[in-house]
Amino acid sequence: VQLQASGGGLVQPGGSLRLSCAASVSIFRMGWYRQAPGKQRELVASITNGGVTHYADSVKGRFTISRDNAKNTVYLQMNSLKFEDTAVYICNGLRWSGSNYWGQGTLVTVSS
Repeated sequence: VQLQASGGGLVQPGGSLRLSCAASVSIFRMGWYRQAPGKQRELVASITNGGVTHYADSVKGRFTISRDNAKNTVYLQMNSLKFEDTAVYICNGLRWSGSNYWGQGTLVTVSS
């Protein structure tokens, strides 16, 4: 199982970025975690194949997760970005079997 992430980059505070993650197989729950320097990895958002979503409190109202089941792809639209959103964002996939998979990280830097 491979998870291919893309879309990170440098953005000013208040700006937007869109992350994508394509899986090589069908995934039950796809999501994004992030890890900032010196901090623990945290769940940002997740979405099941049925469209049930979950968001960290810190991103509610600013980030939107969505997915295209036909393409096994999950998207994370990030708006109103803040300095504290700077982190490596890591795609995650959980299969129905319980197997958990990680993609490579993509760096999001919010800086003026």
